[in-house]
Amino acid sequence: MNNSFVMYRLPHETTCTIMRQCDGDAEILTSYDELSGKTGFVFSPFMISADHPLLLIRPDEVKTCEVSDCAETEPQPFERRDTEKERLRYESNFTSFHTNLQEGNFRKIVLARCSDETACKDANPEEIFRRACCMYPNEFVALVSTPYSGTWLMATPETLVEGCGDEWHTVALAGTKRINDDNESDGQDDCGEDISKVWDQKNIHEQQYVADYIRECLNNFTHEIEETEPKTLVAGRLMHIVTHFRFKLKDHDSLGRLVGTLHPTPAVCGLPKDKAYKFILENENGDRGYYSGFSGPLNINCATHLFVTLRCMQISGRSYRLYAGGGLLSESKVETEWLETEAKMDTMRRCLAIKRT
Repeated sequence: MNNSFVMYRLPHETTCTIMRQCDGDAEILTSYDELSGKTGFVFSPFMISADHPLLLIRPDEVKTCEVSDCAETEPQPFERRDTEKERLRYESNFTSFHTNLQEGNFRKIVLARCSDETACKDANPEEIFRRACCMYPNEFVALVSTPYSGTWLMATPETLVEGCGDEWHTVALAGTKRINDDNESDGQDDCGEDISKVWDQKNIHEQQYVADYIRECLNNFTHEIEETEPKTLVAGRLMHIVTHFRFKLKDHDSLGRLVGTLHPTPAVCGLPKDKAYKFILENENGDRGYYSGFSGPLNINCATHLFVTLRCMQISGRSYRLYAGGGLLSESKVETEWLETEAKMDTMRRCLAIKRT
């Protein structure tokens, strides 16, 4: 995968798209405004920088193929990971972030971390992609590789913005709970039950912050907005709270500006946004790279589908760097938040079929 290349499967689809740029190097864009009027596959980092540029893979070669059913996955041998070292690093970072919340510097802030997994033998990233498609049939699954970014795999449930013509859609997604194995669903469904019967106030408040932010952003671009009541969303082995926003966007030249206004949402950053963004960049232990950025097809067959890059990992040979984060409020507890990041990383670990040596 030395050239710029992507395989992706949209939610609820049975076919995947393979897109390749013939000259190898993806186009570097300097701002989100440049997305307006462009066509291709977008791969954006959490923060645009020289090391992590905003990329557009041109659709020089495009083909579609069926996502074949996967045979039962054999466990794959992996080296043991130093869980205790990861946990101590996370707890130190949590203390710094949580202290600022208790001092009133933020209403919410997202703390992310990474975890390295090392396989004992080579694996084909395209096979892992197909495995992810089978495991998560109703999430956006993509395998992206460029000389600038390296190779990344994701299976994300969160839409940043999508639409065709004047009809557009986004979501406010936050809050996380693990589903018991007995009740597991690998689909993705909105559940109509009253969220107050399922969720604690911490998760409800966290999601409400995101919904308020999305609504405020959209009001700067359109006044034709339909907003649903918050519901529980089931995605694989996790549940989240989701609010859907459907809206009219008649000025298509404003798409890049809308994307730049929405990203990063409080679901991956915090509030106040600019202050939280700066604090994360200066204090988070580790570089997010393309984790919690966004990605997806832009103006392909007149439709755009951009998703927040969550439940993802960077692949380099036998090494896999997994990423996850969680929204912190003043009432957050370190044990609960640590377990939430572990649950999110398990989305990718399942695709790797890890067996410890």
